[in-house]
Amino acid sequence: MTRFRVAVQIIPRRGLLDPQGKTVRDALVTLGFGSVSDVHVGRHMVVETDAKDAPAAEASVRAMCERLLANPVTEDFTIAGVVAA
Repeated sequence: MTRFRVAVQIIPRRGLLDPQGKTVRDALVTLGFGSVSDVHVGRHMVVETDAKDAPAAEASVRAMCERLLANPVTEDFTIAGVVAA
């Protein structure tokens, strides 16, 4: 078994209310960044897990996201990277 670090990005689904993202967008526009049309605020997680190889580590973390880490009704997730720790 090898230890892997798996990076996960979790963000609100498109079209759902994101009050924190709206607040950040409004603040950016107020600061003069008028080109910003939308902001989504999510979470970044790094999960360390033991697995036989990188695909197995990714599959394990994907199952974790589907069952606990991301709310399937309101959030989408992306596995951003798998590296040996």
